[in-house]
Amino acid sequence: MRSLQLLRLAPGPLAALALCSFSAAAAQTSPEKTMSVAPMQIQSSYPVVVTGSVRESRDFYVRWFGFQAVFEATWFVYLQAGNGQPWGMAFMSSDHPSQPPGPETFNGKGVFMTFQVADAAAEFEKLKQAGVRIAYALKDEPWGQRRFGLFDPSGLWVDVVQQIEPAPGYWDKYIQP
Repeated sequence: MRSLQLLRLAPGPLAALALCSFSAAAAQTSPEKTMSVAPMQIQSSYPVVVTGSVRESRDFYVRWFGFQAVFEATWFVYLQAGNGQPWGMAFMSSDHPSQPPGPETFNGKGVFMTFQVADAAAEFEKLKQAGVRIAYALKDEPWGQRRFGLFDPSGLWVDVVQQIEPAPGYWDKYIQP
């Protein structure tokens, strides 16, 4: 019920994502377990992409998105967003023994990185003029985003978005009565 209220208060892509997150969390957690266990106190969170292109990925995000390398080894690099932002991302070589069990080398499918910006058109022109290969040209999407996309050296899809007004009535079909 809370997720439906959220959609009514703030229709748009962020509300839809919140609904998905709320529903997924509710589906994976039993009420009796959540009442007896305090939530984890997370200090930081960042994705790690396992790739054979650690250095190239570092250079891509430092040059085009303003990240800073704050930890670097031959097998791993951690990047932090510029301007003092508290989030980051990392790239790890697929042949290092510290890799946790399970993650295989990223194959470019099933995950993408979104960067929300104030002016997607300006960012698109800047990258295009610099010769960066754009895979999805700038477009106003009916759900309320102006966006474009490109691939990083590891094969990760990078979606650059600006929130705009959705087409009238677009979200109506997604809100349950």
